Order: sequence, then C-alpha cells, then structure tokens
Amino acid sequence: MSNYINHPFHLVDKSPWPLLSAFRVIMLVSGTAKWFHTFNIDLILLGLLTTTLIIIQWWRDVVREGTYQGLHTGIVGVGLRWGIILFITSEVLFFVSFFWAFFHRSLAPAVEIGRAWPPAGIKPFNPFQIPLLNTAILLASGVTVTWAHHAIIENNHTQGIQGLFLTVFLGLYFTSLQALEYYEAPFSIADAVYGSTFFMATGFHGLHVIIGTLFLLVCLVRHNLNHFSRTHHFGFEAAAWYWHFVDVVWLFLFISIYWWGNYLFNIISIFDFQSKCPFYGKDNHSFNSFLFLSISYYLYCNTFIFGSGKKKFFKPRKSLSFWMWVW
Repeated sequence: MSNYINHPFHLVDKSPWPLLSAFRVIMLVSGTAKWFHTFNIDLILLGLLTTTLIIIQWWRDVVREGTYQGLHTGIVGVGLRWGIILFITSEVLFFVSFFWAFFHRSLAPAVEIGRAWPPAGIKPFNPFQIPLLNTAILLASGVTVTWAHHAIIENNHTQGIQGLFLTVFLGLYFTSLQALEYYEAPFSIADAVYGSTFFMATGFHGLHVIIGTLFLLVCLVRHNLNHFSRTHHFGFEAAAWYWHFVDVVWLFLFISIYWWGNYLFNIISIFDFQSKCPFYGKDNHSFNSFLFLSISYYLYCNTFIFGSGKKKFFKPRKSLSFWMWVW
C-alpha cells in the first residue's frame, strides 16, 4: 500500500491521548474536590502526574508529525494559527469574567463590606512595590521573547537561545515574586469579596504565567535541537502569542486591581511612599513619566525595531527611547 498523499491536509492517526486526557481531567476534578473536603492530596497528585505524562507524550507525537514527518503543511499551519487565536480569545473571555466580578463589586460596594473599597479591615498591597517590579519583569520578558522570535527569523541560533533563556528566567522570577507576595499577604481568599476577586484573578494569571513559562521552556529545548527554521517555527510563534497575551492581562490587572482598586488607600499612604521612592515627586509627574516611558519603550521595541522586518538586531544603547527611559 502506497504512503503517497495527494492533498495538503493532515489526517491525524489514531491516538490514545484524547481519551486518556478525559480520564485525567476527571481525576483532577475529583482530586480537587477531595482535597477541599478531606485535605487529602493523594488523588490530585496522581492526576497531576498523569497529566504531565500525557502532555509529554502527546507533544512528542505532535513534534514528530510537524518536524520529522512534514505533515504540518502551509494549509495545516493556517488551521493551527486559527486554533491558537481562538484559544487565546477564549482565555480573554475567561479573564473578562474576573474583571467583571471585580468592577461589579468595587464600583458599588455592598453594605455588608462597609460600602467601601477596599473593604474595612483589609490592608491592600502597595502597587508600587512588588507589583510594579513584576510589571517591569513581564514587560522586559515581552521584549526578550520578541528578540528571540526575530533571531529565529534571521537564522541567528545563538541569539534565539539567549532570548528564550532570558524569557524563561524572567517568567520564573515573576512566579517567585508572586509566591512571595502571596506568602506575605495580610489577607486571604476568605476575606470577603476583595480577597476572592484578588486571589482568583491574580492566581489564575499566575497559573497562566507558569504554563507559558513551560511552553517557552519546551521551545528552548526544541530550538537547541534545531527544530525551528526561519519558515517553520509555529510552535514558537504560538508560545510567543500566548506570552504576549499574559503580558497584556497583567497590565490590566496591575492598573485595575492593584492601582485603581487601591486608589483611596494609596492616597492615604502617598506621603510614606514619597519618602521611600526617589523618582516619585510631590505632583506625581515624575513617576507617571517613568511609567509612560517604560511602556513606550516596550512598544517601541516591539513595533519599530523588531516589527520592522529589516535585517538588523536590536541595539538598545543606540536608540533615543532607551536613553529617555534611563533618564
């Protein structure tokens, strides 16, 4: 029987992984319920173990099909791109629900929480400490992943490795700071609607950062094994799109939940912050300029340097916006 294929589509082979994934999802949900009610984590650990094994073997099959068997043709690539676009769209709507809950409760606080936001008795985080540092880390990681992308397009293997490594490192750094913030939190998820909305939104974002970091780590290993070329690297493109989505969600989280949601509290503590932060002036213009230039620098790198399509690499010290950012 001939193996010749006279069409550009990919008819996938029989695979056990979808059925096994359904069983491991049942195991994870049941393990989570058991953990909540009996404080026993045996079943959820077994679910996480089976999830890891299934993911590794399923991704192995997909890598084999796309890299070694040549089954990811141009038309298949278009379908894969539409798939990741729709997936990210569903994730956007997922986070919209958390922002909806946050603004629904914060714009008109109920009498049960003292008709105040944050509720009485809750001391929120200072947005200009760890949250601001995490914002800078994710913005920097957006630059490094774009650097890696264009290095792959330019067939520069070394700079691709460097950009991916820095992005993975920044993702791990962000996760460690988020864990430290949770450890030192003066309130819990059980502290009224504020604790619920805060930990649900930031916690699920942190989970997406972990998933994105693992996604990029797999891309780093694959790039080191020469799986990517300038015309065939959709696995990395999907990871980069997902990472930029995580960046944008964090910007909305920082502005709305950390900064705007704590606005009244920050007005009270503004003088204490001024005494600790050298670039925060009495009229707040210095800090606003700093934040604006940082974001402008990030957009400049992604739009005019990396997105220009020209065969040149990023030289930050030669760009005017870099020195404006330093200033």
